[in-house]
Amino acid sequence: MVEQLSWKVGGQQGEGIESTGEIFAITLNRLGYYLYGYRHFSSRIKGGHTNNKIRVSTEKVRSIADDLDILVAFDQETIDVNAHELHSKGIVLADAKFNPTLPEGVDVTLYSVPFTEIATDLGTSLMKNMVAVGASSAIMNLKCEVFRDVVEEIFSRKGEQVVAKNMEAIVKGAEYVREQDKGNLHQMELAEADGKKRMFMIGNDAIAMGFLAGGCRFMAAYPITPASEIMEYMIKKLPEFGGTVIQTEDEIAAATMSIGANYAGVRTITASAGPGLSLMMESIGLAGITETPLVIVDTQRGGPSTGLPTKQEQSDLMAMIYGTHGEIPKVVMAPSTVQEAFNDAVEALNIAEEYQVPVILLSDLQLSLGKQTVEPLEYDNIEVRRGKLDEHPDLPELDKGEYFKRYQVTEDGVSPRILPGTKNGIFHVTGVEHDETGKPSELASNRKNQMDKRLRKLKKLPEVFPTPVQIDARYEEADVLFVGFNSTRGAIEEAKGRLEEEGYKVNHAHIRLIHPFPAKEVKALVDQAKKVIVVENNATAQLANIIKMNVGSQEKMESILQYDGTPFLPGQIHQRSKELL
Repeated sequence: MVEQLSWKVGGQQGEGIESTGEIFAITLNRLGYYLYGYRHFSSRIKGGHTNNKIRVSTEKVRSIADDLDILVAFDQETIDVNAHELHSKGIVLADAKFNPTLPEGVDVTLYSVPFTEIATDLGTSLMKNMVAVGASSAIMNLKCEVFRDVVEEIFSRKGEQVVAKNMEAIVKGAEYVREQDKGNLHQMELAEADGKKRMFMIGNDAIAMGFLAGGCRFMAAYPITPASEIMEYMIKKLPEFGGTVIQTEDEIAAATMSIGANYAGVRTITASAGPGLSLMMESIGLAGITETPLVIVDTQRGGPSTGLPTKQEQSDLMAMIYGTHGEIPKVVMAPSTVQEAFNDAVEALNIAEEYQVPVILLSDLQLSLGKQTVEPLEYDNIEVRRGKLDEHPDLPELDKGEYFKRYQVTEDGVSPRILPGTKNGIFHVTGVEHDETGKPSELASNRKNQMDKRLRKLKKLPEVFPTPVQIDARYEEADVLFVGFNSTRGAIEEAKGRLEEEGYKVNHAHIRLIHPFPAKEVKALVDQAKKVIVVENNATAQLANIIKMNVGSQEKMESILQYDGTPFLPGQIHQRSKELL
């Protein structure tokens, strides 16, 4: 009996790899297990190696596993590419169609199972993925019947006969493996039945759900990996709430259209990845100088240029903070879990309107597309805060030639905001420097007043932001402080636990508010540590440099960097941190 295992299915894109993983994972999620999945795929529509690695556990997990228990292979390339992850008791379930062989030096158990032949005998080779699910269930000693509800949900629209055939494929796959039993099954311990219905979802879906719950009613965007699922979700759901989505001709149009909708009073978002954010930079500056709320999701991926469109990276950090020309107030947020992605999407909408600034919700490919078990989302505490927007003001009548002071200089830096068309509320809007009414002005005194006003908006944000740093710090004097952001959290947590088992005192800070930086909170943790190790998926230690700029303590800083397109494994962080200690 095992408390957790790691399962991976691989093959060529377009031959049912994703559906195999979906049926397997959704079923186990409903049985009460916790799952964390990561999908490796190529940047093309069809063809190229793809795999889906899913960690299954009786306890909560937030990262993929170091090694592999079961590998389901639909081609020889899957074995060649992934077999090194298998431990000594690992199992390969491979389609007999391609006469599978193990690489030299890999000593694991191979089951050659006729996935394609069994499926073809049942009516179509397309069901080979269901045969593979059945074979996996036999290795884990699961009853085939546990998959029925999921199979019915997926195939019921095609008729009862299709449902029956797919269930038969599962049964046939399980029977074949049981007949070939080689004595090394991986039977899972039963999951605790606490009655909760947990979701199994990607971060992008949680972000979209957060925007819906936070009152977003318009989205303008252009499709791009790994952000497209946000738009796809909103296309399905937003009309049910009286909203709409427009697919624009490019990211420039998406950003400017979002600015226009926000100016009109509609809560609006857009989402993209690095190349799209590059195109949006001028528009982000426009939102800054016109003090128009703007919420943008940046799902980081491998760069520069087209780079690695379908691979993990965290290299947009500096660009998101400093990318625009000139100086504007800007907020950069970075959730680290699916639950936080939901909450931060709501908060991004609130902050954008309260401070009348661009807000960038920073994600990465692993968080955006990695699928994981999620506790029921909490809706009761959601609030919509619109700041100084007065939707129904009773404004005094203006004298001839007078205008409403939309950009009035205020102590907190946030000016009064009304909807266009408000009676007695006429004012100018322009991307050039302007006075309090919006009229262009190049006076040196006015320029300084308006710049100072805009830049003091966010002075106190780190103090009022909900959880600017996610802290796990039990030691007043720590041997090491781990620091990370976005999806590295789970791998860091596991590496931290392993070091503690070895006698080290380890604290962990995960940055949720990247800009303006929560220097006070981070400095307190840095001061308590003998060494600070910053873990990030980029080549130039961007987060470490931001910490040095805001906190100092360069002499304590070390970096663990990874920029090969793959996410961190807990074992990698553990091993590399020991080399630094």
